[in-house]
Amino acid sequence: MKILVIVGMPASGKNIARLYAESRGIPYFATGDLVRAEVKSRGSQGPAQTAAVSTELRGEDGMGVTRMALTAALESGKPLVFLEGMRSWPEIELIRRKAEVVVIAFVAPRKTRFRRVMMRGRDDDSAAAFDGRDLREIEYGASMPVALADEYILNTGTVEEALVDLDRIVRKCAP
Repeated sequence: MKILVIVGMPASGKNIARLYAESRGIPYFATGDLVRAEVKSRGSQGPAQTAAVSTELRGEDGMGVTRMALTAALESGKPLVFLEGMRSWPEIELIRRKAEVVVIAFVAPRKTRFRRVMMRGRDDDSAAAFDGRDLREIEYGASMPVALADEYILNTGTVEEALVDLDRIVRKCAP
């Protein structure tokens, strides 16, 4: 099995990988989906509640929600899957112990990401929470997988341009 791990700061364009995977029938597992589902099941809402649930699911070693997503990916039995939401290098190493991994980082300037956050309207997105969320991601260790990624997509253009860049990477890496 080959796992394409999608990393990047909030609103860097990671969801483009989801669009790509879904359009091609490739399984896509995101830790954020697991967190949002848990927040919803508890009847919670808002950035503070989402942050608390995210921290709780990550657990003491920070890898609990990654284990959940990895288990689902491995159980899919597919030769190629996407995993998204890893925020530390130990999470990448955990996945590498189970499968062949290519880390793909989506990057975009801070102002671009802020504008996207304001446009997408998720429950856990707000102007007031933007800086705190970035800092929390960095505290989780998100800068390391981005810095050490195998491939990069500078996502400052259109979705279509990013999809072309991602397709080039997937074709190069696919089993």
